[in-house]
Amino acid sequence: MYKRILFLPFLLLLISACKNNALDVDISGVEVKPLEVLRLENDIFALNAANFDEKTKTLNVKYGAYYEHYISGFLNPNGGTRDSLYKAKLLDFTQDKDMKETYAYVRKLYPDATIEEINNELTNCVKRFKYHFPKRKLPTKLITCTTGYNYAVAYMDSALVLGLDMYLNDTAKFYQMLNTPKYQLRSMNQTYILPNLAKGWLLIEFDNDKPVNTLLYHTIFYGKLFYAINALLPNTNDSILIGYTSNQMKFVNKNEKNIWSYFAEKNRLYENSLKTVQELTTDGPFTGTINKECPPRIAMWVGWQIVRSYMKNNKDVTLQQLMDESDSQKILSKSKYRP
Repeated sequence: MYKRILFLPFLLLLISACKNNALDVDISGVEVKPLEVLRLENDIFALNAANFDEKTKTLNVKYGAYYEHYISGFLNPNGGTRDSLYKAKLLDFTQDKDMKETYAYVRKLYPDATIEEINNELTNCVKRFKYHFPKRKLPTKLITCTTGYNYAVAYMDSALVLGLDMYLNDTAKFYQMLNTPKYQLRSMNQTYILPNLAKGWLLIEFDNDKPVNTLLYHTIFYGKLFYAINALLPNTNDSILIGYTSNQMKFVNKNEKNIWSYFAEKNRLYENSLKTVQELTTDGPFTGTINKECPPRIAMWVGWQIVRSYMKNNKDVTLQQLMDESDSQKILSKSKYRP
C-alpha cells in the first residue's frame, strides 16, 4: 500500500429529532453561497506522462494553497511542486495499483450527486457558523481528494478538505490490509463526514495552542469545541458527535458522578502533566486509567457536560463569547456542574 493510516478517530452521524433544542437556531435568513465543490482526485488521476506538464499548470491556481500542501504533505515531502521529483512522485502515486483501486472505489461510493448532497448539508453548517460568528471568515470551497490513507479532513485557505479514502466503510478491504484498529473502523464511513469536517474546521478556527497545559484547560477547551460542533449540527445525536458506541454512552450516563469524582479528586484537574492530559484526551478503545469500560477521550466528554451546564446557567452568554472566554476556571465555577 502507498502509506499506512496515520490517524483519525472520529465520529458517527445519526439524526435525532430534538424538540426545544436551543442550538437549533433559525438560519432561514442567513445568506451564504453554496461551497464550490472541487474534486482533486479526478484531476490527479486524469494525469499521465503525456498530459502532465499541460494539465498541472492550472492545479495550483484551481486549488490554491492546498495543492502545494497536498503535494509536499505526503507525495513529495522534501520539495513540493518545485522539486525535480514532483512529476515522478505524483505519477507513481496515480499509477500505484492500490491507489488506482482506491480511486475507483471512491468514484463508485461517492459520485458527484452524493458529494452535492453532503455539500448541501455542509452549507447549512456554514450558515449556522455565520449566525453565531458573523465577523469570522467563512469557507468557500469543498475539496475532495484521496490522501494515501493519511488524513480525513483539513481546513486551509478557505477550503474544507475531505479525504474520501478515509470513508470507504468498515468492510473495505483496504482497511483490512492496513490493519486499521477496530475502534477506528466504525467511524470510517459517510455517516461521519459532517461531524469530522466540523471538528477539523473548528479546531483550526479556535486553536488549542495557548501555553497552558493543565487538565482543566484541555477539558474545558474540548468541551467548548464539542458544544460548538453541536451548534453546527444541532440535531445530531451526542453519541455521533463524540464518537461513542451505544454501550459507551450508557456507561458515561450511568457513571457521570463517578467519572467527575475521578477528575475532581486529588486536584487532578490542576495537574500539568502531559501524560495525564494525553491519557484522558487521546483516542483508543477505552480510557485505561479509569477502566476498560470507560470510553476514550473522556476529558472531552466531561468538558462538554461542564460547558453545557455553564451555558444553561448563564443564558446571556453567546456562543461567540463562550469560544472567546479563555478563563477555564471561570467556566468551571460558573457552570455549577454537579452531576
